[in-house]
Amino acid sequence: MTTFASSPVVRSRHRAEIARRIALAREPLTEKVHGPPRRLLLGEMGWVLEPVRRRFRTLPITSARHPRAVMLLPGFVTHPARMRYLQQALEAAGHRVSHWGLGMNWGATPERLASVERRVTQLRACHGEPLVLIGWSLGGLFAREVAKRRPDAVAKVITMGTPFSGNMRANNAWRAYQAIAGYRVDQPPVETQLAQKPPVETVALWSARDGIVSPRCACGRPGERDRAIRLRCTHMGFIFMPEAIGTLLSELDSPPPV
Repeated sequence: MTTFASSPVVRSRHRAEIARRIALAREPLTEKVHGPPRRLLLGEMGWVLEPVRRRFRTLPITSARHPRAVMLLPGFVTHPARMRYLQQALEAAGHRVSHWGLGMNWGATPERLASVERRVTQLRACHGEPLVLIGWSLGGLFAREVAKRRPDAVAKVITMGTPFSGNMRANNAWRAYQAIAGYRVDQPPVETQLAQKPPVETVALWSARDGIVSPRCACGRPGERDRAIRLRCTHMGFIFMPEAIGTLLSELDSPPPV
């Protein structure tokens, strides 16, 4: 007996969807944009050795003067477990760290954005104070959008290598994104203006050594964020390099702008 799941109609739909996503990944560039040089992309492979390197590294962590409630939002096709080292460093300083609650980040959808918004609202009530949202890459776009929707629940947004400005194809991951997420990177299923600054303090961490996202897109222009801080790390390094972690700890301890 043929089951519904294996019916010709279902198989045909699956094949059509796969073909559609492959076509999205193969779309030609109609504009003169490009991601970081290939030599920088190759440099991203260094993260494989990170578990070994951290055995010989000591992070200079001091107790936070003002412990904060923090949420970490992972990058595209990344699980919160990838940010565990960063979480441990922030918690060692005294901050209360939560994850976004959705597991692997498969791309932006209205449902996922609404889910993160609900979690931020719940954590704000639980902690009795607005949260600091720290978003890595795509996670930073979620953080910025949630802050626009619930500025009362967000004290600050810190993005790390997040492409919120400029052309969304000026990176080395847009083809993979379109194939996996199932829509064009510059046509998300969420109504938004990505470059619009959230109505809370917004800080963009970026690096000229980023092999995934164009530094220009992660830095942004004045008016699209309050401050931009240049680091010397790879795209993967935002979540484990001492300079990046030290910058985050400093930002968490800094008083809000007057």
